[in-house]
Amino acid sequence: MTSQPSPFQSAAGSRADHRWLALIVLCMGVLMIVLDTTIVNVALPSIKTNLGFSDTALAWVVNAYMLTYGGFLLLGGRLGDLYGHRRLFLLGITLFTLASLACGVSSSQQALVAARAVQGLGGAVVTAVALSLIMDLFQEPADRAKAMGIYGFVCAGGGSLGAMLGGVLTSSLSWHWVFLVNLPIGLAVVVFSQRLLPGWTDKGGTRHLDVGGALAVTASLMLAVYAIVNGDQLGWTTPVTLGQLGVAVALLALFFAIEARVRAPLMPLRLLRLRSIAVSNVIGVLWAAAMFAWFFLCALYMQLVLGYSPMQVGLAFLPANLIMAAFSLGISAKLVMRFGIRRPLALGLTVAAAGLLLFARAPLDGHFLADVMPGMLLLGLGAGVAFNPLLLAAMSDVSPEESGLASGMVNTAFMMGGALGLAVLASLAAALSADSVAGGASHPAALAAGYRVAFMVGGGFAIVGALLGGTLLREPQMTSTEASAPVH
Repeated sequence: MTSQPSPFQSAAGSRADHRWLALIVLCMGVLMIVLDTTIVNVALPSIKTNLGFSDTALAWVVNAYMLTYGGFLLLGGRLGDLYGHRRLFLLGITLFTLASLACGVSSSQQALVAARAVQGLGGAVVTAVALSLIMDLFQEPADRAKAMGIYGFVCAGGGSLGAMLGGVLTSSLSWHWVFLVNLPIGLAVVVFSQRLLPGWTDKGGTRHLDVGGALAVTASLMLAVYAIVNGDQLGWTTPVTLGQLGVAVALLALFFAIEARVRAPLMPLRLLRLRSIAVSNVIGVLWAAAMFAWFFLCALYMQLVLGYSPMQVGLAFLPANLIMAAFSLGISAKLVMRFGIRRPLALGLTVAAAGLLLFARAPLDGHFLADVMPGMLLLGLGAGVAFNPLLLAAMSDVSPEESGLASGMVNTAFMMGGALGLAVLASLAAALSADSVAGGASHPAALAAGYRVAFMVGGGFAIVGALLGGTLLREPQMTSTEASAPVH
């Protein structure tokens, strides 16, 4: 394919010569962020023993990361629009890498939790602008669909890889290495980003930052995440939890009031009237709620009910990852170019829902081939088909000047949906398990009973997402030339 000249021309050659290499660099940076959401979970018992964490305090090794990550996604994306996507990507990667070093050498609880919070900030910036850089690099619909498929595979498959890698590093070296492994990757990403990623072109618009809106929405998101991650411990109906959620909602309302009045808003409210953005973000919340909870609860089911080791759990996710790879790395792009966004998205979410409903059987004496692998295969297939069109739908109707904001919005939807879905479904499973134990069931049988209902509810989330995608999304407008672009 012949590329037209672009403002993203590099000194080493044309953008077309380097954009797939640039995509690899972007995906390596994003992979570090995705890995970090699961690789740490495997190391938590070792961290607890080594640094003397209590059960309550140990949760903050995860929560501190989620708090800043969820809180700064929207602001990070907007800053990328204002000051350059590559500049913010480099800043985020540098911050994340330095924070990883601080985590790896931490010798106290306070140092580790503080470094994890900085990691979350860097991760939010990287995640928020990565999609915008892909949109900058790939203008042709066919190439953009393929690039989004690769990005989607990294995002969807990185979590399972993190679980396996965490087990290997923790058992063979120490928990410190689940953080230190980021250093060579981060350094390589910084070096190659400066050569391969498109630089920023000043489009002549305002660079004014809506400080009031930024403070309001960041505080709202951070408080909402804080309330969600503490909901299990404090109780969902306690005055503290309800009060925190109420203040988060009030701050969000204040944010919208500010955006309606300021000259250069952080998030122009007209974006929320775009059907593609509104619907894709709602689907993102539902999809993430189902998938985050499935990954977490499925790992617990295999360990605590079926008796798998951590390494066996990691390997059990491999079939889903392989199927996801096959579809994300090419097949999904061809489906999008052939059938558009809406039908592949609805099909993928329906197939994923079928996989979740298979897991809702969750037998006490289940076998891998009969009771685990079928659901894994369907979930891998569904995720591989659906993730690409969902990202394309979220980014399709915005201008390049607002792509970072749109990216921040969809990633915030994933983050909030995942955190809320995990908290609610894990609480539901725990409550039902406790009732089963009180009724005389054995501990494994009680756990399985709780997981069954949680998987069923997660499947319901995916079904609702499929219905919304199939009925409410509109196909993005393409020219006849774009619509007939070949998929290689």
